[in-house]
Amino acid sequence: MKSDIILIDNQGNGFAEAVEETKKVAAYTELEPKRTTRLQLMTEEMLSLARSVTGEMQASFWLENEGNRFDLHLATKTVMDKEKRYLLLSSASSRKNEAAKGFLGKLRDKLEEAMASEVDHSEEEIPADIVSDLANHPVEDPEWDGYERSVLRSLADTIKIAIRGGQVEIIVSKNFAE
Repeated sequence: MKSDIILIDNQGNGFAEAVEETKKVAAYTELEPKRTTRLQLMTEEMLSLARSVTGEMQASFWLENEGNRFDLHLATKTVMDKEKRYLLLSSASSRKNEAAKGFLGKLRDKLEEAMASEVDHSEEEIPADIVSDLANHPVEDPEWDGYERSVLRSLADTIKIAIRGGQVEIIVSKNFAE
C-alpha cells in the first residue's frame, strides 16, 4: 500500500500532515500503539534530518508498506555541496550513495562528488581579536550535532540515501515482524 503524498517546505508546512498521514497508515494496518509511536517518531526525525541538512526544501513525503514492513520516503531537491553530501551519506546505514549502481552510476557519482562545491564559511567567522572585545559573546559549535541521525539509526532497520545531482531521496525502513 502507498499512502498519499504530502508536500513539505522548510517553513514547516506539511510537517504535521506527514505525521498525521503516518498515523492514518498505522491505523489502517492495525499497528499496535507502541509501534505506531515508533513509526511517528521515525517520520518526525526523518523530516528534521532532511531540513537540518538541506536547509531550503520543497519535499514530497509518503509511506509504503507491505505487511509489517514500512518504508518512509522523502524526495527533495537541494543545491548540493560537499558538506551536505557528506552529512547526508553519513546518515545512511551503508554510508554509500544508493543511486550509484552499476559502472555508469558509480562514474556519475564520482563526477558529481568531484564537482560539488566547497562550502565557504569565511563570512561566518569573526576574527579572534574582535571576539575578545565583544561582551558576553556566546561560544557556539557550528557543527550539526547529528541528533536526528542517531535517533533514526536506533529506530530504523535501514536508512538509504540516494543522491543524483541535486535530487535527494531518503528511504527509512522498519520491519515490525514479531
